[in-house]
Amino acid sequence: MVSYKELGLVNTRDMFAKAIRGGYAIPAFNFNNMEQLQAIIKAAADTKSPVILQVSKGARNYANPTLLRYMAQGAVEYAKELGWEHPQIVLHLDHGDSFELCKDCVDLGFSSVMIDGSALPYEENIALSKKVADYAHLYDVTVEAELGVLAGVEDEVQAEESHYTRPEEVIDFSRRTGCDSLAISIGTSHGAYKFKPEQCTRDPRTGRLVPPPLAFDVLDAIMEQLPGFPIVLHGSSSVPQEYVDMINQFGGKLPDAVGIPEDQLRKASKSAVCKINIDSDSRLAFTAAVRKVFAEKPGEFDPRKYCGPARDLMTELYKHKIINVLGSDNKA
Repeated sequence: MVSYKELGLVNTRDMFAKAIRGGYAIPAFNFNNMEQLQAIIKAAADTKSPVILQVSKGARNYANPTLLRYMAQGAVEYAKELGWEHPQIVLHLDHGDSFELCKDCVDLGFSSVMIDGSALPYEENIALSKKVADYAHLYDVTVEAELGVLAGVEDEVQAEESHYTRPEEVIDFSRRTGCDSLAISIGTSHGAYKFKPEQCTRDPRTGRLVPPPLAFDVLDAIMEQLPGFPIVLHGSSSVPQEYVDMINQFGGKLPDAVGIPEDQLRKASKSAVCKINIDSDSRLAFTAAVRKVFAEKPGEFDPRKYCGPARDLMTELYKHKIINVLGSDNKA
């Protein structure tokens, strides 16, 4: 048994309470490799923002659970080297799909876990989420559960259609599961193709897709039912068009990739939404930088020469999200 406190990590309880009171959201950035982790910690340390390091089931398998533990511990020490005296860093399992996976993460030093039973029947979702929360709380690990289904594809998470969270269910669900935060569905989506072209309109000036607005009426109804309860938005990448254009310019093929407009996320950040998940944007930044290097220097084969620029571009992206979208800078 590894305690996250021994690694220098924190859970989300105080972090979320402060975010709700302060009208900002905590960035939850997924990472799969060292460069992403370096960029996240550099951005958080430079802006003094609390941050959640998210690891999906697929990323955990890719990185190796034991290495992940030491990467998280190293992230805390790296943050201190950068002048962040008391880092507020969470290691979080994203979209855990079983009790066994969540338990294993708790046992190996994660400070927060998500159990995603959203595809299950309502009562089964409650039973699974409660089982995870009961175990995690024995070790002061916080638990996120999900009610409602997000469309899209990301890692092992896949759904053809979204189903908005039903506000009338949230009180019963949160009370019976004992979860610490609740991921909801109000129109966000996983992946770089968050909406089909037929769901969008086209800007007559640029020809780009304009996505439909988020269902803030559903969010308002949920907040009315659960005043002050921590709410989470998944699938909240904005799919910056400059990265899409770079990828396409240098040999990629991402037609009609579209994300969540940042003004919608800024609005959500000022509500009870205190955690916003961002994954695809950093993947796009990484890929755009690597493709540019390969196109301009086809003889390059030193990973540092293309992963380094990718790390720098991701650092810029993370700082932008922290300062200009989520408002979490100088909150840690």
